[in-house]
Amino acid sequence: MYTREAIEQAQEQGLNLVEVSPNADPPVCKFLDIGRYRYEAQKKANAQRKTQKTQEIKEVKMRPNIDTHDYDVKMRNVNKFIDNGDKVKVTLRFRGREMAHQNLGMDLLNRVRDDMEETAKVEQFPRLEGRQMLMVLAPK
Repeated sequence: MYTREAIEQAQEQGLNLVEVSPNADPPVCKFLDIGRYRYEAQKKANAQRKTQKTQEIKEVKMRPNIDTHDYDVKMRNVNKFIDNGDKVKVTLRFRGREMAHQNLGMDLLNRVRDDMEETAKVEQFPRLEGRQMLMVLAPK
């Protein structure tokens, strides 16, 4: 059908001629009420936004000379965050002369990585930023 004829028919019915797929050969058009079409498209977009889950970044802070029980409590929290589908940022804070023993911090972060190997993958490997060492874990 010619474009002019289609536009005339749409005006007779009180509708708009809307191009649905412009890449087709010939292009496909429909008679639609443009207001209703926009409204339904907006409703569909809002529904998708509601069902979408945002992934949060949870942070767990430690010190290089952390006690075993404290470490276990922190790891329990890390496991809970990973199971909920959130990313976990492990922050290791150095104070005073602890900066001289950065190898202890690296060992601790490697221990965290080994303990979480089954449920999480390392998204950002340990790196030093000022007086703290950071590592980011994400659920597998």
